[in-house]
Amino acid sequence: MRSPFFSRLQRFVAARLSPEGAAGLHLTLGVALMLAAAWLFGGIAEDVVSGARITQLDVALAHYLHQHANAALTAFMLLVTHWHGMIGTGVMALMLAAYFYWRRARYWLLTVVVVVPGGMALNVLLKYVFQRARPSFDAPLLTLTSYSFPSGHTLNAVMLYGLLGSWLVLRHRRAGTRALIVAGACAMVALVGLSRMVLGVHYLSDVLAATAEGCAWLAVCITAISTLRRRREARARNPFGSLQ
Repeated sequence: MRSPFFSRLQRFVAARLSPEGAAGLHLTLGVALMLAAAWLFGGIAEDVVSGARITQLDVALAHYLHQHANAALTAFMLLVTHWHGMIGTGVMALMLAAYFYWRRARYWLLTVVVVVPGGMALNVLLKYVFQRARPSFDAPLLTLTSYSFPSGHTLNAVMLYGLLGSWLVLRHRRAGTRALIVAGACAMVALVGLSRMVLGVHYLSDVLAATAEGCAWLAVCITAISTLRRRREARARNPFGSLQ
């Protein structure tokens, strides 16, 4: 005879892996991504604070990129980096929000409103927590006085292209199309991160940490709002029934 405990455990696992329900597979994957990204961020932050080997790679790579920068590359990277600053990110976020409003995708509109300002505020807080100085050069391409860790521009790119990519992936069923969407989003994030390193205002670990930070923040927000949507839809279908 099967134990009641194992029967309940089986039902619990089945519910967590089901694509249906308010606490199904989307919640399981969201929590897993959030934990993995937060763990990665914590590991990078610990290495930076303790002066581990990655900080030596940071300095070596920063000086290599600075020495090999040229006028054309610098101009292009300045364009990329300025477009993903606070103003550029705000403009793109407003455009994305307007598009979701036009499509009547109100939960995605809510996600934009929560993700972008909240992520920016979180990044400012983390900068003041770690207070890492920016790379220093005799002839800098850019001079900034704010803290370096983690990279705000890279976080902005993760939030924007992560949101857009997530929305597009859910609307295309072909694996090849989804792979192209994910690759495009990753390429844009990598380009923004590279622009910050080429311009000499961030270390590699700043960019990697911001990527992990952005993934964790996106996972929290998208999962929470998706769960809210599913719960409301379940109530609308069965207002007197119990939710899973």
